[in-house]
Amino acid sequence: MNVRHTRAVFPGSFDPITNGHLDILDRALKVFDEVIVAILVNSEKQALFSVAERVEIIRAACRSRRRVRVDTFSGLLVDYAVKAGASVIVRGLRAISDFEYEFQMALMNRRLDPSIETVFMMPAESYSYLSSRMVKEVFRLGGDVGALVPPVVEKRLRERAAALRSPLPATRPRLPRRRKR
Repeated sequence: MNVRHTRAVFPGSFDPITNGHLDILDRALKVFDEVIVAILVNSEKQALFSVAERVEIIRAACRSRRRVRVDTFSGLLVDYAVKAGASVIVRGLRAISDFEYEFQMALMNRRLDPSIETVFMMPAESYSYLSSRMVKEVFRLGGDVGALVPPVVEKRLRERAAALRSPLPATRPRLPRRRKR
């Protein structure tokens, strides 16, 4: 009997990871033996959280998921998949509007490496509208994102917002006190 271990890569920027991402991850874990959450290092994107922060956040959010590994990559996704020993790329499709872009990417990845398959998964209907960009916008405008992200993300968003609101320390030298005459 030949037992085959199937490793999949779930790539994205995950800035921040949402409950929609976790829903796709849980669906992938029902199909694959191991899933690598692969954070794309993209210096052209203005990220809210650094790559190191995102790794830390995702590890915390996935602590109870034993068959999940968190990693980073840059360059071609198929090259990373081969290096990681993965044979499948998992992509989430929220709406029909995602399909055209994802379809083109899947075909290009197949052209680059026919040994890597792409699997599309749909999230629960309650997450079909959800994106990291939308979470950041709703939070920025004062909306409650507690049902949209794992608790660690909400906590980090609040910490980031508090840090941005706090006054910056004075950068100019203190002036000497005036002497009373």
